Amino acid sequence: MTYSQSEEYRKLLDYGRPPNVKKCFPSSKALIVSGKYIDRAMLAKGGCMTIAANGRNAFVIKGTLAAAQRANAAVIIEIARSEGGTGAYCATSLWNIARQTDAYMNEMGITIPVAIHADHFGIKKPEEVEPAKTEIRSLFDTGITSIAIDASHMPDDQNLLANIELNPYVPEWAGLETEVGEIKGEQGISTAEEALFLIQGLNAHSIFPDWIALNNGTTHGIEQSDSGINVELTAQIHNCLSPYGISGAQHGTSGNNSDRLRQIAKNTRTTKANVATALQMISWGVKVNDFGNAIMDESGNFIKEPGKGVSQATWEKMCTVAAANDWQKGNFKKLNLPFENILTAQDAPVRERMVKNVENFVFTLLTDVFNATDTADLVKKQIFETQSHMAGFKAKKIEQKDEWTREQIIEKASHITMEKGPEGNFDD
Repeated sequence: MTYSQSEEYRKLLDYGRPPNVKKCFPSSKALIVSGKYIDRAMLAKGGCMTIAANGRNAFVIKGTLAAAQRANAAVIIEIARSEGGTGAYCATSLWNIARQTDAYMNEMGITIPVAIHADHFGIKKPEEVEPAKTEIRSLFDTGITSIAIDASHMPDDQNLLANIELNPYVPEWAGLETEVGEIKGEQGISTAEEALFLIQGLNAHSIFPDWIALNNGTTHGIEQSDSGINVELTAQIHNCLSPYGISGAQHGTSGNNSDRLRQIAKNTRTTKANVATALQMISWGVKVNDFGNAIMDESGNFIKEPGKGVSQATWEKMCTVAAANDWQKGNFKKLNLPFENILTAQDAPVRERMVKNVENFVFTLLTDVFNATDTADLVKKQIFETQSHMAGFKAKKIEQKDEWTREQIIEKASHITMEKGPEGNFDD
């Protein structure tokens, strides 16, 4: 009898899977859980974080799941609204990523806990809040178990107000991420002042996020330099937020070297590390350095490694389409949607090596960099303790709601001095 057939595992599925997951996948043996459980497991181990892999294609999702099973690590599979929303550039979407992940977990015999995260659910202006209410409900109808409400493009008061207004549409049991400071490198760096403003305001309204994402010196997409994460700033802000029990979500992980990522895991309260661009490139067979940053040739073009990733013929087609559309460097991501079926139509050995390359890279991250080995057991232990899909809250209400009315929020925000810098983006 395999572990997936055991009485212990049957109980884990019964206790740990949220109601929407049970409804969507009633006969499944995939242990899809709330993002809260993933966060709690990292905190229980200490000095570790896990991957939140942006599943831009099936090969990334399968490779990440295989690596997590090998490492016995709890992980998160995610897609951002920009990648898989209504204006998607990937075939993987916010509405099919849970179904895909569930199917692959059953197909591959994956028994480690996995959360399905809707990343960067972006709100760029106040009038986008109302239609978002319907869309957020629709995501949870399809099996999502965690979400990032990202209104960080707006001023601090509007960011907080949007988070408050949208919270009733996020299930109480679901993982919840919020964001302050757009992700765009060394400009518009987040401050403890604005992070506290956001988290204190949410706390006053009995909203207790699991993660906060900061602009801590990193960028989304392809890094042009190794300036990367400001570990000291991140630790400082996390320390300021400690009374509110919130963990860090590290965005823009692709391109940061392994030593810096180890420092983030060890010296900050970060438990979730988003990786997107690196996994896409590795699945395609683009040459990368040891921390997943694409290596360019003298002409500034990507280097396709022979015998890795997509077939040479497919790569040439991809480059032709990219050139015709003037998609350079970071905009190569737009090849995901038009080439989804072409990638899937390749010979089995090619598809298998695409998955295997991702698996090997993610396995090294989980075991040698993120320190996430055996965190799957910690999730399972917690599920048995709660006997519920609800992991509970890490924080208690310590702020007064009557001090955080709409008018007071606007007034408080007017005293925050913050240079947001140029417009950022939502991609990892």
